[in-house]
Amino acid sequence: MKAPRILVLRAPGVNCDVETEAALKFVGGAPEPATMADVCAGRVRVLDYAMVVFPGGFSYGDDLGAGKILAVQIRSYFKDLRHLVRQKRPVLGVCNGFQALVKAGLLPFGSGEPSAGFAANDSGRFEARWVHLRLNTQSSSLFFRGLPEMIELPVAHGEGKLVLRSPRLLEDLKKNHSIAMQYVSDDGKLAGYPANPNGSVFNIAALSNPEGNCLGLMPHPERFTAIYHHPNWTRQTFFKHCAGLEIFRNAVEYCRS
Repeated sequence: MKAPRILVLRAPGVNCDVETEAALKFVGGAPEPATMADVCAGRVRVLDYAMVVFPGGFSYGDDLGAGKILAVQIRSYFKDLRHLVRQKRPVLGVCNGFQALVKAGLLPFGSGEPSAGFAANDSGRFEARWVHLRLNTQSSSLFFRGLPEMIELPVAHGEGKLVLRSPRLLEDLKKNHSIAMQYVSDDGKLAGYPANPNGSVFNIAALSNPEGNCLGLMPHPERFTAIYHHPNWTRQTFFKHCAGLEIFRNAVEYCRS
């Protein structure tokens, strides 16, 4: 079967695209890098691809806020992206890509109007380390199929605190099972810093649209695609698979189905 074409979009300052492409290729995808300039000029059409990925990094230096300029470009030049989501094709935003999708209004509900945003970490510093995460077993996200409820992934961000426009939105997120993943302590319980590296409301680490094909997450799955990436890999006995790699594998297999 032909490998599904996957658009990996780069903007100035994005620096996780190579690792993302490598992970997608390893699990059978055909990643094709392109720049935002290519899309804005019409040289690349989003609907020509089975999946779209916005990798992590610091697009445009985060000069106006994390993912802000990229979000404006998505709203202005990515009219087909919302149509692609409605067609149930996968869209993934990692870290800066997550911030952009939220600020563009594509997550959590795809209304086109931002209902959430991001603020500086409560710690007041850049957090780059591994964290414990609990997946929402009621989420319909295609990216987490077959994964255990508890996983570990690394984070690397300075502006990762998810904030909501209104308290009522949190209840809507719970009702629609759009909270795909939360930061937890090593025993799986919600906890404050350092378990929650940024202070996100309700420890939210990832959001999914209700249909499950659009996902944004702050942790970096492309940084855990081999057991050797984990700092304690020589002492760990529970690795049946690498959570980061499985997230990409699920997406590629979905594109093949």
